[in-house]
Amino acid sequence: MGRTDGRPRVLVVGAGLAGTATAIRLLHFARRPLEIVLLERRADYRSAGVAYHRDGNPWDHVFNIQAGRMSVFREDVLDFVTWANREADRSGWPPHWASWNFTEQGPAPRRIFQDYLEDRLAEAARESCPGVVLVEADGEALDVHRCDRGFQVVVKGLGPYATEGLRPGPLADTLMVEADHVVLATGLELKEPPFATAVAGHPAFVRNPYSVPGIRALAHLPPEASVAIVGSVLSAYDAAGLLLRNGHTGRIHLISRSGTIFRTYPRTHEHGVVRLPRPDPLMEPYRGREEFLARVRDAWRTACATIRDQHPDIDSVIVSERVAKAWEPYLPEAIDRIPTEELRSLLDEFTTRIAALRVGAVEYTMEIIERAMRPQDGRVGLVVGRVREIAPARAGRLTVSVAAQHEQHTIEADLVVCNFAREYDYTKVGRPLWRNLLQKGIATPHERTGRGVEVDECGTLLDTEGRPAGPISTVGVPREGDEIVRHGRTGAFAFNLAAIKNHSVSVAAHVVEQLELRQDGCHDLAARYLHYRSQVRNPEEAVRVALEESVVLEVRRLATRERGRREALEARLKARLHSRSGLPALPTGVPRDERLMRAIVNRVAVERLNDVSVTPRQLRRQLGLENAEHPED
Repeated sequence: MGRTDGRPRVLVVGAGLAGTATAIRLLHFARRPLEIVLLERRADYRSAGVAYHRDGNPWDHVFNIQAGRMSVFREDVLDFVTWANREADRSGWPPHWASWNFTEQGPAPRRIFQDYLEDRLAEAARESCPGVVLVEADGEALDVHRCDRGFQVVVKGLGPYATEGLRPGPLADTLMVEADHVVLATGLELKEPPFATAVAGHPAFVRNPYSVPGIRALAHLPPEASVAIVGSVLSAYDAAGLLLRNGHTGRIHLISRSGTIFRTYPRTHEHGVVRLPRPDPLMEPYRGREEFLARVRDAWRTACATIRDQHPDIDSVIVSERVAKAWEPYLPEAIDRIPTEELRSLLDEFTTRIAALRVGAVEYTMEIIERAMRPQDGRVGLVVGRVREIAPARAGRLTVSVAAQHEQHTIEADLVVCNFAREYDYTKVGRPLWRNLLQKGIATPHERTGRGVEVDECGTLLDTEGRPAGPISTVGVPREGDEIVRHGRTGAFAFNLAAIKNHSVSVAAHVVEQLELRQDGCHDLAARYLHYRSQVRNPEEAVRVALEESVVLEVRRLATRERGRREALEARLKARLHSRSGLPALPTGVPRDERLMRAIVNRVAVERLNDVSVTPRQLRRQLGLENAEHPED
């Protein structure tokens, strides 16, 4: 396995939310010795990423969604709220939050999520099986090279980390780290907006509002100063809200290409899933953009009316959220009918609007901004149009030129804040690692959407021939295009916390399964037995062959954080599988192998944990986890 002690190594590149969540699951799922190296190039982003790190999130930045939806475990919906109320160290918190009682529907400051993830990662390491170790290392992965057992990864600035098998890399200050499996959790990729080239580095231009210089610029701005915020997505509300809470009196311009304004969640809002009929008009052949959009609008109005009629208890504010969620299972079929170039164009134009239909923000964030947008206040105004150029003006100010449909706007501001211009086209991503992965054909840009890279159903990168590129997987943002066409998760939901939770479960389970099969000499199982993949993908077949009780045990094991309970469940599962001595309904030529049965049970359990057709609370009840505190019950 590349280690003298026989212990395989998984290298997780990126220790933000996606990487940390995956490392937690690896620590929970691994039943044999395993080294998990969690690599992060920015120490302040560890267990946080750009969205949650303390230095870029003052106490007034709160989650967009309710605190009860922030658990890193989808099967334990209140874990974050429980941690915040009972476990969090509040000694350094400001008085307002130090005395706060967190509730499922209420707000929570974004910066404490880093503490939460750190605590849950440390807990997972403590509760891991013997020989399963976590190594948190600093450094940037620059390149990968295939080797006999996996990949050798070129890492710059590696430390503090001492392990076997390291050798000098091809560049100065680089080392080669051998890994049996690589998980890419690289997060959002930024692009430099072309309209701001003339002001890059200008003191009145904030490129990253979630950075120390960005927060400092907002905090020290004179209250009467004028501000232009490029973008009206939820990150723009963080900047505007921070200014308003600090007593800002000057004019704040929200500049939006689409004119999208997000809605406020009702105070009692809970995530929910409703069933709607298949939107048949969307399944007709694609006959052009306008005709298709007309069909979408008609079907949308019908679906909204159905929810209002059949579910009068649902607040009108969140009807669109319910429709968007109910349509997801049907969207892959509809998307398949849209020509590639048209699909890309539609996504470019409507992604922000789709996100506004799918998600909102809590009252804590929105109330102060909505009040400032009212005519009697007027401190915040919406400017609809595309930013053409930002240029220096007199007295250190900046001029923002905005092209609207029938007119031009010119805004002169003391400070211009540019919200995230995200690079979703990985052929343009500047990070050396992704450039090298694409150049070598280990990764391939997502063909249909142009967003992210191609992966299979387990999150494994696909090469230029559409085949698995080896033991290398990805979680989070790089899978945006696949989430859209495979699962119908459009808008911001294509790469948000909910998707990352599911990725962390499925990728960690797949990695552990493949490593164990390799150790048992069965790594070529799929190649030798062509029915293997279809068998493990088919939950109904597993149930039909009387493995339901084993699946229930495996679901509980995967969802259990305490090592003793996991080991007890594993022992019961192993005994049950051994007693069956094979699958009586396996196709001809497939051996009655306990290892194959174990893989089937694990795949079915993962599918159930990742079932998005129900809410997390419904999922917990559906899986019987509410009464699973004692494994012997």
